[in-house]
Amino acid sequence: MKKSLWAVCAAVFLLQAGLRAGVDPKNFDPTVKPQDDFYHYANGGWMKANPIPPAYAYWGVFNEVDEHSKAALHAILERAAAAANPGFIEKLVGDFYASGMDEAAINAAGLTPLQPEFAQIAALTDVSQLPAELGRLHLQGQHVGFYLSSEADPGDSTMTIAGVGQSGLSLPDRDYYIRDDDASKKLREQYTAHVAKMFELAGDAPDAATAEAAAVLKLETALALGSKNHADLRDPIANYHKLPVADLQKLTPNFNWLAFFDALGLANPGEVDVGQPGFLQAFDAQIAATSIDDWKTYLRWHLLSSAAPLLSAPFVNEDFEFAGRTLTGAQQLRERWKRVLTTVDGQVGEALGQLYVAECFPPESKARVLAMVDNIRAALRARLGTLDWMDEPTRAAALKKLDALNVKIGYPNKWIDYSTLAIDRGPYVRNVLRAREFIVRRDLAKIGHPVDRQEWGMTPPTVNAYYDSSLNEIVFPAGILQPPFFDPTAGDPENYGSIGAVIGHEMTHGYDDEGRQYDGAGNLHEWWSEQSAANFKERAAAIIKQFNGYVVLDGLHVNGQVTQGENIADLGGVKLAYAALQMALAAKPAAPAGDFTPAQRFFLSFATIWRVNQRPESLRQQVLTNEHSPDNFRVNGPLSNLPEFWAAFAVPEGAPMRRPEADRVNIW
Repeated sequence: MKKSLWAVCAAVFLLQAGLRAGVDPKNFDPTVKPQDDFYHYANGGWMKANPIPPAYAYWGVFNEVDEHSKAALHAILERAAAAANPGFIEKLVGDFYASGMDEAAINAAGLTPLQPEFAQIAALTDVSQLPAELGRLHLQGQHVGFYLSSEADPGDSTMTIAGVGQSGLSLPDRDYYIRDDDASKKLREQYTAHVAKMFELAGDAPDAATAEAAAVLKLETALALGSKNHADLRDPIANYHKLPVADLQKLTPNFNWLAFFDALGLANPGEVDVGQPGFLQAFDAQIAATSIDDWKTYLRWHLLSSAAPLLSAPFVNEDFEFAGRTLTGAQQLRERWKRVLTTVDGQVGEALGQLYVAECFPPESKARVLAMVDNIRAALRARLGTLDWMDEPTRAAALKKLDALNVKIGYPNKWIDYSTLAIDRGPYVRNVLRAREFIVRRDLAKIGHPVDRQEWGMTPPTVNAYYDSSLNEIVFPAGILQPPFFDPTAGDPENYGSIGAVIGHEMTHGYDDEGRQYDGAGNLHEWWSEQSAANFKERAAAIIKQFNGYVVLDGLHVNGQVTQGENIADLGGVKLAYAALQMALAAKPAAPAGDFTPAQRFFLSFATIWRVNQRPESLRQQVLTNEHSPDNFRVNGPLSNLPEFWAAFAVPEGAPMRRPEADRVNIW
């Protein structure tokens, strides 16, 4: 059985047409010159040949790789669900998957599995009971009112503390409630109609449902008005306020924190990091200003909304109409097995991940990626050693931070223990609620204890990567270490241009506008000299200005302030990867590959990993809520600043892909 599944993985990861790393001219658009728009030159042919599937808001390399991972995971889950004598992990994921795939039972049950939860909310008679009820709902993973979770203390990264801050909204961002343009007004109308429809599906009369939807919008708008905008959330110092519980209680006198913590089973929370005190004050004001009936409506809505994708077809379809079609432009639901698989990965991802890496992640891949990391780290060390705008004390601290950088590749060395989690083939939504509670209780149990630096923030099948400032670590799950990001059969120019640029990107996050404020131990600490910090900010202002100038659609610009960290990391990542490639080529020259030089193959591979087609609704949502710039600007933006790119493609002065010397951005 294992041998046959490995065959599935091999076919998925290495033999799928179009997902090999390398240069394929059929993906080019020959009507576009590299010097004018490198993104469309490199990807235009692929974009024309790959329209967005109806179930998706966008379609690009990340989707392609994820789909191929899902094919392997699908085989794993089907096998687990059908196993006659499964082991514990196989039974856990198999039963979870089977419960989600039992569509007939889910449709027959309707809202019945959630009735105990609704009854608890209905029993509330006074706002003084809200803290305990919010605690109960937070245990289910619902950040109603605000969020609470464990975090590494920004002031002492060795210890875990409780953190609270702004949350409690249903729309993607606070600006959706506040913006006064016609599109935003229309979206709010569509949102309230959706909320009313969901309440009707839950059994409420149309008039009552309409009034309830208005109450939800009113309360969420009040919370939105008290929330910080995306740009202000990027300042870690301004979002760190460690308070004793007694001072937290003084900040919000209408909300009984001890009752809330008691409902969570958190007897001794210790000092709490209050991310946004102003938001908590706005939340507290609504405790006094909003009736218990409207609070009950709000809580009922959040329970219903979070559970809707797990319920019977009417709820699933209505949820998709708004969250999918209206917000992102997707035209139809994904296949059920994909939706259930995503839920299983999200709730018990390290159980599923154990089966995944055993079958689909060979150790040779890990070794080669680690060697690339070493070269890119060496490139950053060399760069830090020659920067003319950084003084010696700051340089020494920057190098010390680089030396302390931790690297995680593929999967955790220590897996989560799921032995106390009860999963069966009963109601799917109850399995999800139990899994969420398991996750929350496990998270809360960390508070007051040393940080476990072996833990991961992504599951092994995830097609993504991250840098964690508090841990000073870069993490690359097995899911992203496959073609075209990483191809063990490809040459160094291709791999450094793809996964190498991603490695450099994550490494550079340690030195972007947020990451640079944390030292090598992960503490929020000012280790920069005043002059070096000013020099950095001057260079960061240039990249903010560059991206502010990019128009996305209908006059909507990229927000250079919000996206600056990712833009800095994109620029630094491709520069570091190119420098590391030169080290690799000095030791072992690249084999010839078609008509392109190693440098050209590097930059073409870099452009390839960002190719995507995206619906206007999804693109608008990204610009309004996401810290990443649209993908075409993630290619053209950094490359237009690089002399190495200009030389590779003979880009003349004055061309769009060659920024004037006075405007050129050069940070890391």
